[in-house]
Amino acid sequence: MLTISNKGRLMPESPIRKLVPYAEKAKKNGVKVFHLNIGQPDIETPFSAIEAVKNSNIKVLAYSKSEGDYELRNKICDYYSKISIKIDESQVIVTSGASEALLFTIGSIMDPGDEIIIPEPFYANYNGFSVANGVNIVPIFSSIDNNFELPKIQEFENLISSNTKAILICNPNNPTGYVYSYDEIKTLVEIVKKHNLFLISDEVYREFTYDNVSHTSIMQFDDIKQHAIVIDSVSKRYSMCGARIGCIISKNSEFISTAMKFAQARLSPP
Repeated sequence: MLTISNKGRLMPESPIRKLVPYAEKAKKNGVKVFHLNIGQPDIETPFSAIEAVKNSNIKVLAYSKSEGDYELRNKICDYYSKISIKIDESQVIVTSGASEALLFTIGSIMDPGDEIIIPEPFYANYNGFSVANGVNIVPIFSSIDNNFELPKIQEFENLISSNTKAILICNPNNPTGYVYSYDEIKTLVEIVKKHNLFLISDEVYREFTYDNVSHTSIMQFDDIKQHAIVIDSVSKRYSMCGARIGCIISKNSEFISTAMKFAQARLSPP
């Protein structure tokens, strides 16, 4: 008998994409639609990027290295050096957007039945990435009453079990827009050190801070360099969502070499 996997049945439909047909129907009926369902910046993609694609003289679209071309990884390192974070090319894996980076990360550090703690509200597709790997999300509630600030350390510790492998944050947060302060990130640093957990930080909205608020990256804390995994992308920063260029950054060499296996196994390397 032909059957669909239980994991496939449990795989949630993206609520972001689910709204698209309704928006398209409304547009056809002359309704002005303001898209709040998808993270597409309302700025133009840099002219130089568009021109580089138009003027490319590539004769063969060949496979590149699974970890991404050296030139791109070197440029990523240059970018991070400008925000006072020192990394080298061996600590970077280029991926097909931040989504693939998260899939590789969860697959590399977690087994079916393991748990990952995520402050809620969170990016809806974190559900899909977790289900795809048989991982259970343990949400920790943040409230609009205090502007969605990070829950207290005791609330995290109340949720940590023998199955907990990681804490995942999005900073600045999607969808709330909240930017975690230095002290809040420091709290997470202490938790992951104490309980020997990975700390994954989705930092694709790093430049989207306002009112003189500064962004704090988990890569700024040397004492968790074996725990820290950063997810990044050009999608938001340069309004290049369709380019599908993301990356994983970590100083944990065992994690990077494991994630590389996922990169090597993909059908089409970046």
